[in-house]
Amino acid sequence: MTYLEIPPPPLLAPYVRFFWVLESNFPPGEMYVHRTLASGCPEMVFHYKGSFTEILPSGDQAPSFRSGITGQTTSFNRYAIQENFGIFGAFLYPYGLPALFGVSAQSVSNQSVDLASLCGAEGRILEERILSAPDNPTRVELLSTFLTSRLHPLEAFVIHAIRSVVSREGLVDLAYLADQCFRSRRQFERDFKTYSGFSPKLFARLSRFGGALEPYGDKGLTLTQIAYACGYYDQSHFIHEFKAFSGHHPKEYFGGKAEAAQWKN
Repeated sequence: MTYLEIPPPPLLAPYVRFFWVLESNFPPGEMYVHRTLASGCPEMVFHYKGSFTEILPSGDQAPSFRSGITGQTTSFNRYAIQENFGIFGAFLYPYGLPALFGVSAQSVSNQSVDLASLCGAEGRILEERILSAPDNPTRVELLSTFLTSRLHPLEAFVIHAIRSVVSREGLVDLAYLADQCFRSRRQFERDFKTYSGFSPKLFARLSRFGGALEPYGDKGLTLTQIAYACGYYDQSHFIHEFKAFSGHHPKEYFGGKAEAAQWKN
């Protein structure tokens, strides 16, 4: 299984964290289950090889889109496939949704929207071009051109506030951040939710969880050490939140036994 990240061009860097590619070759008939975890940031996703189905909480399976946006989410989701696959994606900052697509981040929270529903004919054309592209550098160029053409700059305070929470992995004084943005606490929370999809407090929790995933593969750290380093007040709190956002006990995840963690190895 191959995973790689590709930096965006400078003009898109304030809105796109990175492009990514995940590819795998499995023996015919062998099922692979992919799990996406809770995240404060949305993703554009293009399945250029293979077709996944979503595993619903009931255990039933439903077709997944070929291309679209998976909004920022507070829960994990599971997808299955029984063939070789290739996925190309763009990991966005949540305010990238209003800046690039003209929709509030809040309207896409905990949802998946296919590209044609979001962008109409332009979305269908982009999907066709990206799925049929000969290689991933071409896909990066196609998507970069598309996103740049749709870019509508936002107020600087929005980018500053949300990027501060993301870069500090949730360990930020939200009241101080509101003051820096010259907003009352209530106005700050309202604006933050519009552009991030969640309240500042919940978004900070998701960012902290994202930071807690990073020590994967570091066998020298205990769960308690990871918990304190990421700002959790004790190991029990860390375990509870980790299970809620991933569906896994952190011991499974950091032990390399979590479902669909092969791409991180």
